[in-house]
Amino acid sequence: MDYRVGLGYDVHRLAEGEELWLGGVRIPHHKGTVAHSDGDVLLHAISDAMLGAARLRDIGFHFPDTSEKYKNADSKVLMAEAYRLVREKGYQIVNIDSTIAAQKPKLMPFIPSMEKTISEVLGIDEESVAVKATTTEGLGPEGREESISVQAVVLLQKQIS
Repeated sequence: MDYRVGLGYDVHRLAEGEELWLGGVRIPHHKGTVAHSDGDVLLHAISDAMLGAARLRDIGFHFPDTSEKYKNADSKVLMAEAYRLVREKGYQIVNIDSTIAAQKPKLMPFIPSMEKTISEVLGIDEESVAVKATTTEGLGPEGREESISVQAVVLLQKQIS
């Protein structure tokens, strides 16, 4: 079997008055991400991990933040398109593991909805999607609530034809 591993990372600045979307779920909070699209750092990191594993460059290559086409884009649509490209190359997702770094808000109550949304958008088993959250103990830009970041790992398997 042919397996490929991809690592994705994304970070966005947080600001008052913006919406916070994580894993396709709107999270109530007084701050949200500043971004060209909807700023869903979780879906962006997963998309980058998928694309990287399939050697298809990165999310910025396929959905540049300089394009008006992607202004305020729904990251669920972008992630689905990234997975379509991966499948065209003959790969399917085995599993996704991700970690969100944010001091606030507390994300544990939203994680099941994020995992369900990701699995539905990608058409994969919910058991294949893991989302975790951590604080940075008040350290760094995440700890100061200046930003939110995500690391994601995706394992792909060559589809049997």
